[in-house]
Amino acid sequence: MTASDRPIKILIAALGGEGGGVLTNWIVAAAESVGFPVQSTSIPGVAQRTGATTYYIEIVPRPWRELGGRRPVLALVPGIGDIDLMVASEFLEATRAVANGFVTPDRTLLIASTHRFYVMTEKTAMGDGRVDQGRLLRAVEEHSQDRILLDLDRIARASGAMINAVMLGAMAGCGRLPLSVEALEAAIRADGKAVEANLRGFRAGLDAVRERADPSPASSAVPAPNPVAELDAAVEALAPAEARDVLREGVRRLVAYQDAAYAKLYLDRLRAIAAAARPEDVARLLRETARHLAVRMSFEDVIRVAEAKIAPERFRRIARELGAKDGEPFAVVEFLKPGIEELAGLLPPAMARRILSFAQRRGWLGRVHWGMEVRSTSISGFLRFWALAKLHAWRPRSHRFHEEQQAIEAWLARIRDAAARSVDLAVEIAECARLIKGYGDTLKRGSANYRAIEQRIIVPALAGAMPVPVAIDALANARTAALLDPEGEGLARCLADIEARAALPVAAE
Repeated sequence: MTASDRPIKILIAALGGEGGGVLTNWIVAAAESVGFPVQSTSIPGVAQRTGATTYYIEIVPRPWRELGGRRPVLALVPGIGDIDLMVASEFLEATRAVANGFVTPDRTLLIASTHRFYVMTEKTAMGDGRVDQGRLLRAVEEHSQDRILLDLDRIARASGAMINAVMLGAMAGCGRLPLSVEALEAAIRADGKAVEANLRGFRAGLDAVRERADPSPASSAVPAPNPVAELDAAVEALAPAEARDVLREGVRRLVAYQDAAYAKLYLDRLRAIAAAARPEDVARLLRETARHLAVRMSFEDVIRVAEAKIAPERFRRIARELGAKDGEPFAVVEFLKPGIEELAGLLPPAMARRILSFAQRRGWLGRVHWGMEVRSTSISGFLRFWALAKLHAWRPRSHRFHEEQQAIEAWLARIRDAAARSVDLAVEIAECARLIKGYGDTLKRGSANYRAIEQRIIVPALAGAMPVPVAIDALANARTAALLDPEGEGLARCLADIEARAALPVAAE
C-alpha cells in the first residue's frame, strides 16, 4: 500500500452538547465533495462526565477515479497505535486517549484544548480535588509525535461560536487533514445551520494554529494601559522567580474580584510573610501561602454568586450545552436557599451582629431559610441578580467582608509565627486554608474543622507544648481526615488519637 493509498485515521473526542457529530459530518461532507473515500463511526459516551463520545473517521486521500475500480476496506473502530490525528475538546479527554493507547509518539499529532471541564470527583472533593495539570501535560508530551495545545474553549467564546467549529479550524491548519480550507468552509455552508457563527469559529481556530506555527511580527501599535502593570512590578520585587507565577495569578484574580487596591493588600500581606521567613525558605512559603491567600480573599458571598449567575459567558455555555441556535430563547431557573447568615453578611457589621445575635437566641440560625426560584433569563430575575452584583463596591463595608478579613489576618499570623520555627510547619498551616471554602453549611463545617485543628494542634505547637516534627505530621493527618469526612467525625477521631499519643510520654514520666 502506498502512502497515498493508506487511509488517514482521525479520532475525535467531544463532550455532550459540543457538536462532535456535526464536526464529523462536516469532515465527511468535505471529503465526499472532492471525491475521497471516507467512512465515519461513533461510540456514545456515558452520563455524569465520565467519558466523551468518540468519533472515528478514515479518509483515503485519493479520489475514487484514481483507484481504478478498487474499493478500500475501511475500519469501523480505531485501532491502538493507528491514529494519525487525535482531536480532543477538553484536556482530560486528550489524556484519556493517551491512556487508551490511541496517541503514540511514532505517529499521532494531538490537537487538544487546554481548558478543563471537571469530573464529578474533582467537583465534590472537600479540598482541591483537581487532577494535576502538569501530570496531564507530561503524559501528552511523552506519548504524542507532535501536539497543538490551545484553549479552544476561550477561542470559541471570543468568536461567539461552538467549540466544534474551532476544532475544525485547528484541524484545517495542522497540515495532517487532506482537505482544503475551501472544501471545509463549503461543508459548513452546505450544512445551513448557524453558518456565520460556525465560519467565525472555524477561521478563529485556523488563525490560532497558523499564528502558533508562524508568529506574526509584533504590532507597532501602542498597547492599552494595563491596570495591573504596577502590581506586576511589585510582584517582581517581592517574590523569587519560582513563586512569581502564583502571585501574578493571585493579583489578577483579586483585581477581577474587587479592585487593584484589594490586590495591593494581597501583596502587602505576602510581604509580611516573606519578611518572617528565612531567605532560603521565602520562595516555597510565598508560593504556598499566596495560592491559598488569593482563594481566601476572593471568598464566595452573595455578591459573587449574583455576578456568576448573570455572567455572559455562563449564558453562552448553557446555550451551547442545550444546543440552542443563534437567537433561540431558552430559560434558566436558579434554585436558591439563602439563610439568615448569608443575608446578614451584606449588612454593616454592627447591624448584622445584632440580627445574628437575636436569631441565635431564637434558635433560627441554620434552621431558617428562604427557598427561591428565580428565572435569571427573565427581565425581573436578571435585574434582581444585577442589583445584587452592583453591590460590588459595597462589599468592603459588609459584615461578611469584615469577618473574613479578621479570620485571614489570624491565619496569616499563625503562618508568620510558625515560619520562625520551621518552614514545614508554616506550610502545613497555610495548607489548612483548604478546609475553608464556599458559603452556607459548607463554609460552616469547614471553618469549624479548621478551628478544631487550630486549637488542638496549631496553638500547642506554636506555644512549644508539642514538638514541631510531631505537629507537622499531626497537621497533615488532621487536614486529610477533615477533607475526607466533611461532617467532622473522622477529624474528631484523628484529633483524639493525636492527643492520646502526645500524652503517652507525659504519662511515662
